[in-house]
Amino acid sequence: MQQTTRSTTRASALAVLRRLVGNPDADFHDGQFEAIETLVDDHRRALVVQRTGWGKSAVYFVATMLLRERGAGPTVLVSPLLALMRDQVAAAERAGVRAVAINSTNAHEWDELLARLAADEVDVLLVSPERLNNPRFREEQLPALVQRLGLLVVDEAHCISDWGHDFRPDYRRLRDLIATMPAGVPVLATTATANSRVVADVAEQLGTGGTDGVLTIRGPLARASLRLGVLRLPSARARLGWLLSHLGDLPGSGIIYTLTVAAAQDTARLLREAGHDVRAYTGQTDPADREAAEAALKANTVKALVATSALGMGFDKPDLGFVLHLGAPSSPVSYYQQVGRAGRATASADVLLLPGPEDRDIWQYFATASMPDEDRAQRVIAELSERPLSTPALEARVDVRRTPLELLLKVLDVDGAVRRVQGGWVSTGQPWTYDAERYARIAAARQAEQEHMLEYERTDGCRMEFLQRSLDDETAAPCGRCDSCTGAWYPEGIAEGAAASAERSLDRVGVPIEPRAQWPVGADRLGLPVRGKIGEGERAVEGRALARLTDLGWGTALRDVFAAGAADAPISPAMLQGCVRVLAEWGWDERPTAVVALPSRRHPLLVDSLARGLAEIGRLPYAGALTPRDGGPAGGPGGNSAFRLAGVWGRLDASGLALPGGPVLLVDDLVDSRWTMTVAAREVRLAGASAVLPFALALRG
Repeated sequence: MQQTTRSTTRASALAVLRRLVGNPDADFHDGQFEAIETLVDDHRRALVVQRTGWGKSAVYFVATMLLRERGAGPTVLVSPLLALMRDQVAAAERAGVRAVAINSTNAHEWDELLARLAADEVDVLLVSPERLNNPRFREEQLPALVQRLGLLVVDEAHCISDWGHDFRPDYRRLRDLIATMPAGVPVLATTATANSRVVADVAEQLGTGGTDGVLTIRGPLARASLRLGVLRLPSARARLGWLLSHLGDLPGSGIIYTLTVAAAQDTARLLREAGHDVRAYTGQTDPADREAAEAALKANTVKALVATSALGMGFDKPDLGFVLHLGAPSSPVSYYQQVGRAGRATASADVLLLPGPEDRDIWQYFATASMPDEDRAQRVIAELSERPLSTPALEARVDVRRTPLELLLKVLDVDGAVRRVQGGWVSTGQPWTYDAERYARIAAARQAEQEHMLEYERTDGCRMEFLQRSLDDETAAPCGRCDSCTGAWYPEGIAEGAAASAERSLDRVGVPIEPRAQWPVGADRLGLPVRGKIGEGERAVEGRALARLTDLGWGTALRDVFAAGAADAPISPAMLQGCVRVLAEWGWDERPTAVVALPSRRHPLLVDSLARGLAEIGRLPYAGALTPRDGGPAGGPGGNSAFRLAGVWGRLDASGLALPGGPVLLVDDLVDSRWTMTVAAREVRLAGASAVLPFALALRG
């Protein structure tokens, strides 16, 4: 009887698969039908770990259609990225599967989509993990949906595990969701990037406390189409010069990954100026522009997208010809995930890593960004009660900036200490204990992953085999294609003209310092006599900085200047000349009539020499520095706007400056939150300056 059921299910599943792919001869890959059978016949839970391009989506689409034919309710597919959702909805439509997504970009369609869902006209509902905790969705739609659920699919399931390379706190809520589902509802989790520790963690959460009943299907992760290589070049100038020299030689269209937003934007600009059709793609890119960029890459109307990790999981372009990295990701696992975008439907794709000396510093920041700080967490919990507080209101009470505060609240929500409700956040009253031992283990594991990535760069063994072993793939073997197996397949020379172009791009100076126009919410609660808009007579105009600390060009020298423990020293002649170029290219409405410096605790020699140097070269009077009060501005990097303002307010005095009455160039070393510059500009305006032009050596970020 069981064999008959299996044969019937296989025949039905094969018919659905062939309709999905439009091929009457299509058949299942090893493991695909086993996963489908586990879900459809056994109503069990399955974890599928297979390489990109294996066909994980076929498993959940076929299982959905079979379950729907048997009277089951819709599938809920939890998907982490908008780009991935768009691809999944499009794939479903091509296959005749009725799929809809509810996310932040289509709020105007929610009522219609929910009506279709209620009418049982939806086969697959795609939601983000964050949507599951939206109060309205959680309270009004989710309970009824859970009772009708036919299948739960968790895509990119490595995000569940904080051992994973791309942990998302909201994914942790899926454990609670699974626990509330009716008995017999199958669950499928899929990922292409999980080592044994992540697999065990995810399987345990699927089993809500154990791994019994969870079928894990792991396949070989070798990608025969990928030709891997590492080219170590001495500088950002050389890396960009190589890219200018050889981008046109890379096959088809592809992705150039960078580690920072600034690097993506600068690289895209350089390539466009050299005649290459590329676009930048980052977390700061407008959603409509991101969607247009994805479409352009899929249509091969651009050579490349220069992207941060914002373009990562699940982006579906089977014929992607190359993936190139300017700077290495922090682990071989995340590197495998990104290069897995290439060569899915082509015989060959080129994958090249150009690591940089600045990679370690960037890794270090992101390594701890998702882990809660105990002191901050306790302050947040202490401020919450049964009455909801919005995130902005809470931000004004605890000295935590918006982005890390939102991440911390998600972690505390998952841990059960706080809860998101209509109107903000409340305390649950449940005790919360900081799991120092666990976070120490995670930090140590991520440090080990960084060292492992450096080993990948240095290895003289097969690179694909190295990545497979990093993912605990027991089938790992030499690929016979990478630069270790066959020798360098990529050119190493840099055209003279390309090197010069890269040098000019890296030598570009000047980034805007946007003036603050509003006092921060909650400043009045801290005793500051300000609220609403900053008055026109107290506000700075748009300023300039020599460069961002994260820039590829001047950022390198600036990072050395502002490195922890770096000695204070007068500004170098080269850096001073760079600042003079910024002023020459500024295009201000009226030339400044004096130079004023901000007092600096860490870099008094640097700021004084910069201000005096600009005054001398510009033949402007140096009016001196503002006088610090009560020890001068307090606080350091981080913290939210209200607290940063409170640390500056009343601590700078411009009354002793002899100002000529015209515009003033206000000079500082480093601009971060912009509140020190904002308060200083206000004091200088009140002391008689007709305008204040902020200038700084560096802009953080």
